[in-house]
Amino acid sequence: MNKLSEAPDDWPLGNILWFAVLVWFSSSLLSQSAYIAIHGLPYDAVTMLESLGPFYYLVLALELAIWGGLLMMGYTKFARARRARQAGPVHAVGA
Repeated sequence: MNKLSEAPDDWPLGNILWFAVLVWFSSSLLSQSAYIAIHGLPYDAVTMLESLGPFYYLVLALELAIWGGLLMMGYTKFARARRARQAGPVHAVGA
C-alpha cells in the first residue's frame, strides 16, 4: 500500500498534458494582455504568422498536427470510457 507521504515515481501523461495546455493558455492570455496594455489593441496573429514567410506553412502544419493529436487523444479516452461503461461492472467469481 502506498503511503500518502511518499512522492509517486512519475506523473501520468494525462496530468502532464493538462499542465501543458494550462501553461499554453495562460502564456497566450498574458501575452495578449501585455500587448493590449502597450499598444491599446490586440495583435493580429495571422499577420504575425504571415511575416514568417515560407515558414508560415510549417508553423500552420505543426499547429494542425498538435490539434489533431489532442482531438484523437480526447476521442480515444472518451471511447474507452464509453466501452467500459457499456461492459458493466466486473464481479468477483465465487464471492
